[in-house]
Amino acid sequence: MTATNPATSITLPDHTQLPESDGTFVKNFQEHPQSILVTESIKPVLQKRHPDGQYCIGQDSGIYWRITDPPERGAEAPDWFYVPNVPPTLNGQMRRSYVLWQEHIAPLIVLEFVSGNGAEERDKTPWTGKFWIYEQVIHPAFYGIYEVNKASVEVYHLIEGQYQLLAANERGHYTIAPLGVELGIWLGVYQNAELPWLRWWDLQGNLLLNGEERAEQESQRAELESQRAELESQRADRLTAQLRSLGIEPEA
Repeated sequence: MTATNPATSITLPDHTQLPESDGTFVKNFQEHPQSILVTESIKPVLQKRHPDGQYCIGQDSGIYWRITDPPERGAEAPDWFYVPNVPPTLNGQMRRSYVLWQEHIAPLIVLEFVSGNGAEERDKTPWTGKFWIYEQVIHPAFYGIYEVNKASVEVYHLIEGQYQLLAANERGHYTIAPLGVELGIWLGVYQNAELPWLRWWDLQGNLLLNGEERAEQESQRAELESQRAELESQRADRLTAQLRSLGIEPEA
């Protein structure tokens, strides 16, 4: 749905009229699996938080915050972000981008995956710096800067219009209180690569599993149930044999 600025009566473009890409390549092969891992593992939490399905996740998708020429210069494209209380589609179409003047609801959390030295993600230059744009214009409540090469993540919390660097808890994680989760670094194998991956935990420190891990956990649980049933059957057979050796018919 196209928006109109009441102060100027100018019709503003919507997500179908704005570029969905700036034409640049993904920086490295780790970024796409990392986005999938973050999304898969948080989905059960979001489904409980939004039983009506009213939320959206963006992965390397544009957040438009101003009109420019060319249009894509008026957008930031976080590697991952989550917006609560908005429909996942618009007018029956998948979102091409997220347009602030159309939706008005800021993302709750934005994550950037550093591929260089991190200067771009920490740039506070007014109107052009990524950090400044998130802090002063887009206003996600939490901003995470993840550096796989340093096995680290910084998490900032927007307090009275300024980002404050959060301190890690005793587990080395950062609490994202509105979601009831923690964000931190997990060293392990995912998508055939052993790396310090960015992961979620619950507030008790339990790792939130991705789909493959949940399936493996369910398989192990089913195997344990099968073994338990087999042991119970063997126990019953031994008891039956003992009773019969005493001249007692178990069925009686």
